[in-house]
Amino acid sequence: MSIPKPLVQVNQSFIVITVLLAFVIHPIILLLPFLNGLYTLITKKNPLIMFSRRFLTKPMNQYRQEDRDQQIFNQWIATICIGLSLVFFYLHFTTVGIIFSLMVLAASGIALMGYCIGCTIRYRYMKWRYNRT
Repeated sequence: MSIPKPLVQVNQSFIVITVLLAFVIHPIILLLPFLNGLYTLITKKNPLIMFSRRFLTKPMNQYRQEDRDQQIFNQWIATICIGLSLVFFYLHFTTVGIIFSLMVLAASGIALMGYCIGCTIRYRYMKWRYNRT
């Protein structure tokens, strides 16, 4: 199963925008991508992607496709980092909260430019697991 790349980019853009807004306005804004990510991981359906489908102009199979399992893996990484960021902001460890937010911001921003850090991590993990057996 796959997801059209423009929909993946909507999710990545949402993460970039909300993290930037969290820096400018208040860290509580990080709850938006965190809750979206949590819902996605529980249901395997991303509300933002489901909503954005209606704006595609061509049939979904005519877009470049992204692997669904890879996107779930990437969502795990982003949700964990955003969750840790929220916890550290709540505990008043602001610097550590900023570091986790910046990691998500960097990964999503770089992914929008075409390089997927999560893909590299998953590939190396799968290769390591294969070599162990």
